[in-house]
Amino acid sequence: MSRAEFENAVGDALDTLPTDITDHMDNVVVLVEEEHPTEDILGLYEGVALTDRYEYSGHLPDVITIYRKPILEMVDDESTAKREIAITVAHEVGHHFGIDDERLHELGFG
Repeated sequence: MSRAEFENAVGDALDTLPTDITDHMDNVVVLVEEEHPTEDILGLYEGVALTDRYEYSGHLPDVITIYRKPILEMVDDESTAKREIAITVAHEVGHHFGIDDERLHELGFG
């Protein structure tokens, strides 16, 4: 899967999230990188979760990064890659809403 195809799959994953969720995403950007410089992870949320925003103004956007190389290394075909991308995107968006890893795993997102 090329970089452009991967980025399109990330965009498609975002597009498939329910509008009840995406309408409430605030001040967040989603990026694609090849891999995290020090950790073997599929995605990363960096920012202030919506549940922790009290006196929130003037902050840079939160960042969700989806890592291409580790996802592609764990799958055998494009269909499985797209499924894993969608799960990873949903997982990281969940963090934006203040959902912790344990609950996301219970829900089937990671």
